[in-house]
Amino acid sequence: MSAEAPNRKSSLDGALEEEDLGKALDGKLLRRLWHWVSPYTGRMLLTLALAVPMFLAQITPTWIVMTGLDRHIVPSLAERGIVGDAPDSDLALPFLEPLLEAPEGVGQLWWLGALMVLGYLLFAALQYLQTLVMVSTGQSAMRDLRREVFDHIQKLHLGFFDTYPVGRLVTRATSDVEHLSEMFSAGLVLLLTDLLKMAGFALVLFWLEPRLAIFTFAVVPPLALAMVVFRFKVREAFRVTRILLARINATIQETVTGMKVVQLFARERRNQDEFEQLNGEHRDAWLKSIYYDSALFSVVDVGSGVIAAIVISQATESVTAGTIFFFLRIMGMFFMPLRDLSQKYSVMQSAMASLERILQLLDTKPGIPDPEDERLPVAWAGNAARGEVVFENVWFAYSDEDWVLRDVSFRVEPGEKAAFVGATGAGKTTIIKLLTRLYEVDRGRILLDGVDIRSVSQHALRRRVGTVLQDVFLFSGSIEDNLRLGRDDIDDDAILRAARAVEADRFIDRLPDKYATEIRERGTNFSAGQRQLLSFARALAHGADVLVLDEATSSIDSETEALVQNGIHVLMEGKTSLVIAHRLSTIEDVDTIHVLEHGRLIESGPHHDLLRRGGLYARLHALQVVGDAPQAAALH
Repeated sequence: MSAEAPNRKSSLDGALEEEDLGKALDGKLLRRLWHWVSPYTGRMLLTLALAVPMFLAQITPTWIVMTGLDRHIVPSLAERGIVGDAPDSDLALPFLEPLLEAPEGVGQLWWLGALMVLGYLLFAALQYLQTLVMVSTGQSAMRDLRREVFDHIQKLHLGFFDTYPVGRLVTRATSDVEHLSEMFSAGLVLLLTDLLKMAGFALVLFWLEPRLAIFTFAVVPPLALAMVVFRFKVREAFRVTRILLARINATIQETVTGMKVVQLFARERRNQDEFEQLNGEHRDAWLKSIYYDSALFSVVDVGSGVIAAIVISQATESVTAGTIFFFLRIMGMFFMPLRDLSQKYSVMQSAMASLERILQLLDTKPGIPDPEDERLPVAWAGNAARGEVVFENVWFAYSDEDWVLRDVSFRVEPGEKAAFVGATGAGKTTIIKLLTRLYEVDRGRILLDGVDIRSVSQHALRRRVGTVLQDVFLFSGSIEDNLRLGRDDIDDDAILRAARAVEADRFIDRLPDKYATEIRERGTNFSAGQRQLLSFARALAHGADVLVLDEATSSIDSETEALVQNGIHVLMEGKTSLVIAHRLSTIEDVDTIHVLEHGRLIESGPHHDLLRRGGLYARLHALQVVGDAPQAAALH
């Protein structure tokens, strides 16, 4: 046990440091939240306006009981000598008084009982309406917020996702937004209406019996002070729970994604121990928040009991039985929202902690901004687009000045096929990421048809540059959906032609539902080669005039590779093509091969010229020829 405690503390301290957001004021956060709530101002005003009739409907049954006691029940008991003479009550509510007299032929107490039932029904109807409007407002506002969070996530550049855990992003768009929704249904608006009702209860009691009200409300200031103290404790406890929940989500996501490695390397026990530590810390944080929440609840409950004792002890002969009942009943109503205020405040603190996280994400600026003018340049319009790619003195580093590319310059002419080779880490894939603006160059520039790609929108750029990645990602949905990817301008014939060109139709036509076949998560119901063929067809169907193939045949077996080579040639026909491959045999027929070493371009030329030079390319080629020979012998 003693050895485990330090680990728990260090893990929690790391989480707090990792998610330190400072001490933002609630009012400041709520002002920013107003951006999403303001379109529904009418509903919010309606919810607040309902507080007045709800207040009147809530006190009406109690006033009716007081009237029945003072005007009918106690005088009747006094006449029969059961109780002594009672003081007269001349208090009246103008809006209610005309209704209190029973119609002729109806017993007074029966009439008052019926009015009480009607009062409760009216209050229930108003409460239902308020809840309905309030919850629908919250859900509508949170729908808008969740949409903006999701849209913002899609705009962030790829470097952001290299450092921000996926589990936290999921938490921001789901659990954190849901906590804000709870704030509307059980927090902010109810908090305001409760405060209005509490003020109304206080005014009625001071109007009814000022002296008794003064004694009664003497207990309120100490309770308010206790609430202020508990406020900060509850807020910090909820801050910690949000942090740890995000880390739990990240851990689960990482474990599930890497389940194959977890099981192959027998890491289950280690993962379970790490998860149990996080799970335990989350439980402890919740228990701490519940501790403060329960303490505040108990303090308020004790306060309501003290109030009842004060009312009984301070009542005088001038106070009627109905007044005492009214005081006790209304003070119970006064303390009910005050008692529930601890729960509402907990909801508010949870929502504020979640809002801080969401705003922190939304305040993260996209690392690659689009220009304000999104009009296509003349060189890209219509038939003017040719597909010339030029790198001019490009430098790039993923962090600081740890350069991955160093002063790289080359030109790929329209329709030319260029390949990039080199050892792992030489910068080949980085060239593709820069061309598609997944990352931004640090120095130099990249031109497409003479236009700096930073001067056009990313959307327009990526419509012109088609990419086939080594790790193919397929979305859940049909094959047709994955080939079209939501573009209405790609018709069925274009999809069929693309699949036929890369020979993906051979396995698609054998499927029972053909192009309507559903793809499971990450395409697990297809082989790696089949997924790659679908990516070829997708790139071809989208009709880009610049094509990028990043290790496009690395996941395909020899038989499948031979099958798709003709399809690849069709795919590159008439397009400017940039090919990255470790298997040099797949790029021997390209126009130009660029050789990279430690981020620098050291050789360029056709395959046979590079072999004659005897440089790095020749050595890499020789190593692959020697390495392939034993494999070929083993196969035979």
